[in-house]
Amino acid sequence: MTRAWLCAAALLLAGCATTTPVPDPVQAALAKAGLPADSLGYVLQPLDGSRPAVSRRADDAMSPGSTMKLVTATVALERLGINHRGRTELLAATAPVDGVIPGPLILRGGADPDLDWPALWWLLRQLRESGVRDIRGGLVIDRTLFHPARLDVGLPPFDDAPEFPYNVIPDALHFNGSLLTLELQATPDGARARSLPALPGLGLDASAMRPSPRLCKDWDEVWQPAVVQPAGDGWQLALQGGFPAGCQQRVALQLVDRQWLTVRAVRQLWAELGGTLGPGDVEAAAPAGAVVLATHRGRPLAEVLRGVMKSSDNALSRLVYLQLGAQAASPGEPTLAAADRAVRAWFNAHQLDDRGLVLDNGSGLSRTERISPAQLADVLRAGQRGAQAPELLGTLPIAGVDGTMSRRLKDGPAMARARLKTGTLRDAVGLAGFVPDALGRPWVFVALLNHPEAAARGRPVLDALAGWVAEQR
Repeated sequence: MTRAWLCAAALLLAGCATTTPVPDPVQAALAKAGLPADSLGYVLQPLDGSRPAVSRRADDAMSPGSTMKLVTATVALERLGINHRGRTELLAATAPVDGVIPGPLILRGGADPDLDWPALWWLLRQLRESGVRDIRGGLVIDRTLFHPARLDVGLPPFDDAPEFPYNVIPDALHFNGSLLTLELQATPDGARARSLPALPGLGLDASAMRPSPRLCKDWDEVWQPAVVQPAGDGWQLALQGGFPAGCQQRVALQLVDRQWLTVRAVRQLWAELGGTLGPGDVEAAAPAGAVVLATHRGRPLAEVLRGVMKSSDNALSRLVYLQLGAQAASPGEPTLAAADRAVRAWFNAHQLDDRGLVLDNGSGLSRTERISPAQLADVLRAGQRGAQAPELLGTLPIAGVDGTMSRRLKDGPAMARARLKTGTLRDAVGLAGFVPDALGRPWVFVALLNHPEAAARGRPVLDALAGWVAEQR
């Protein structure tokens, strides 16, 4: 029995929607943007179901952009739990004896979202203060929580800026987000650069960069991809493009191999702590029965998701999606396939229709992910009925106040009241969350706009729709 038939039979049921004329302010915004009404799909309804839903293209599978993160977050809060934590462990095949590990040190990733330089230092500090000083067997990096362990290998870049953080494809270790921190400083002739921290074997050449008249905040608009080449057992980076005059920026970019970065970090920090580490490094699984020597735990999931959703962090959203898969996977099953299955099982448990739903990586940074406005509205309703509703609501950007909504809806009736997740791709923009009306009743709000010029011209249309809901009585 189709959703359309059910809604026709029971128009007043919460969740059902009939196509209605586009509200006048929204039609005016479409006309001003030069966008057709058919590019817009939405479902708008008081959360309590006191009015029939206002909708257009409600059941059409559309590209959601980062509003797809609402699906990942809602399912993860229920299936993983608000206190779920990723962890990183240091292990050895056998317990140390007299301060010596005769075999390798094993660094095992457990989808820890907070494994940065300070966290790695603290892990190694714990090991050093336990009395270990000499590791004779080199280093093993265990990323095998996910299958395959390196989902980034062989995958074509999403766009022409693979070095920027939004494009990082995480693995179970995810050290420092796979990013290298650079400090860029303008010079009369262009720019100079250094890495933070300094890493032996890493060469930086910014001599090709030239002064730019752009504002400092727009430094990345004149950036060109760096030329990255192996150099001995390290890397040589030739930075390209322009850099604004008088500017200084500290930036994190995906420029060097993540295995190399992790190994160099471990070796450098361990040496600074007064330890020795034998030669060799490999990516492999820890042996059965390996002894845990030190542990770092990431923040609880509810705290991680606040940052994920407010800033629309693609890499961490993908990491959470993969954790769903790791929890559900059968032996040898690809983690992404298991994550897809876990999300659909959640839909089924909540009696939601998953037909037309296309999942890729759970972040919305995808050319293939699809969801209908009605399905996304159903996810929001189910989330607000669940025990984790306060945590989910707290993750959403507040209109005109913070996150990706800090500069939007600042002067209208939704200011500081609406909580909305944004979504932006070249040909898709979206807003989804909750907008209180003039009487204070929260409305489920889902609006997706798909068009080749969506990113350039579509946001005012979605904002007009949110403003219209905020004025309803």
